Amino acid sequence: MGLFSQAGSHIKRARGLSVDDRAPEDTEPDDTSILDENEGSVILSLISQLRVGMDLSKVTFPTFVLEPRSMLERITDFMSHPDLIFGAENCDDPEERFTRILQYYLAGWHIKPKGVKKPYNPVLGEFFRCRYDYPNGTQGFFVAEQVSHHPPISAFFYISPANRVCIVGELRPKSKFLGNSVSTTMEGENRITLMGVPDDGEYVVTMPNMYARGILFGKMVLELGDTCIVKNQKNRLFCDLEFKTKGFFSGTYNAIAGRVRRGNSDTGEVSGRWSHVMEFKSIKSGNKRVLFDAAKDGQNIAPKYVPDIEQQEPYESRRLWKDLTQAIEERNMERATEAKSAVEDAQRELRRKREESGEKFVPRYFERHDGRWEPKLKIPRDDSSEAIDAVQTWIWPPKAESR
Repeated sequence: MGLFSQAGSHIKRARGLSVDDRAPEDTEPDDTSILDENEGSVILSLISQLRVGMDLSKVTFPTFVLEPRSMLERITDFMSHPDLIFGAENCDDPEERFTRILQYYLAGWHIKPKGVKKPYNPVLGEFFRCRYDYPNGTQGFFVAEQVSHHPPISAFFYISPANRVCIVGELRPKSKFLGNSVSTTMEGENRITLMGVPDDGEYVVTMPNMYARGILFGKMVLELGDTCIVKNQKNRLFCDLEFKTKGFFSGTYNAIAGRVRRGNSDTGEVSGRWSHVMEFKSIKSGNKRVLFDAAKDGQNIAPKYVPDIEQQEPYESRRLWKDLTQAIEERNMERATEAKSAVEDAQRELRRKREESGEKFVPRYFERHDGRWEPKLKIPRDDSSEAIDAVQTWIWPPKAESR
């Protein structure tokens, strides 16, 4: 079983864990983590303070489980294969446009660190911004900001005026301790607009949940699970997409299955593995097409341009967490813990001062409208140079105007 077999069996009896809560045994090496003795001791010490069903939003996790980047930067994984969505506006068939949205969404999941890692929890007011320079000479722009700390909410905005694509959304993760696993419910949605076909309205995408299994015994493994929805109300197109967690004795790791329907009629099926190959099968013709092949096309990630840390503002993600990131990359966990605590302690002190003065935090880039977080920008609907300049100036204002 591994390092936690003896201690884990004791906790299993005490907490009444089921077989289904164990980590799958036939996972791939890059998807699993096996802790050394010191790391295992830290995890067991942490677990001893938790209760099944406990909200983990205020629990501090050890630094060796951290991926060296902020959650705000991780959101950019879904902007990694823009070629799958660019040009969708030129497809006359609304079902084909919907399929292109599915491709864009499914292509973002294969990007992940080796093993079981979680990104940094962003602090209130933290932001990440970047630019994409595409081979066809066009550009894309992205900004994400932590607009709320309790509950944690990350708002994000992407636009490529020349390619007529705009994405707005927010994520509201909620983590719970389940025994031998931790679950993260990913509330929120992506709202995608193909600006060249405004009559389509928004394509709305929700997220699956995440499970880190095997934290007490066996191998630690990260799984995506449960059902998410892709929908376009204007064209009455929907896809109920199930991310299947693997049972201990049966099933396939990283499997997905879904049905696409238009109105009340099924039009196609989605199947495969999000870490490998995913396919769409038309019910009408029986033909299959590959939606995304991670082994073949997974390396074709659009590079993003991020200013050097020295040019970033204090609350930009890479600068804010630079000491923690450096310590993790150097595998200096003691220094990493100190760096992480320094950021969190400064944030607590800032929160205390706000409470004493009665100051209310106001997000820099986003504001709430009708329950949704929207950018404080009149989104340009054309691909003119003026539109591109307006977006860049809003994301990267002149130094004298930025705070």
